[in-house]
Amino acid sequence: MPESLDITTFAGRVGEVFRIAPDETTMIATRLIAVTPAPGGWTAAAAAGRTPFSLVFRAPAGTPLPQRIYRLHHEELGLLELFLVPIGPDADGMCYEAVFS
Repeated sequence: MPESLDITTFAGRVGEVFRIAPDETTMIATRLIAVTPAPGGWTAAAAAGRTPFSLVFRAPAGTPLPQRIYRLHHEELGLLELFLVPIGPDADGMCYEAVFS
C-alpha cells in the first residue's frame, strides 16, 4: 500500500482523524497535523518519480507507542499500514512521524 501513496493523498487531510490500532482491541484516535515534502526532494527518490514526504500525527497525551508498523484506519482512505516513530510530545499530546522516501 505505501508504494501507491504520495503526498497528494494526504495534503488536504491535515486535521482529519486517523485511528491507530496498536492491538486487536484498542483504537487510538489521532489527528494528522502535518504533511511536509522532504527538503531538497531527496534526489534519488524524486528521480524515481515520487516526491519524498513525511506525515506527523498527534495522539492524546498518555498514549505512548513504540516505533513499529501500525494499522491506521481512515474514514475515506481505509486501512493503512505505516511505520510510525515517536518524535516527542507537544503542548497537546504525543506526536508520531511516518516518512515516505
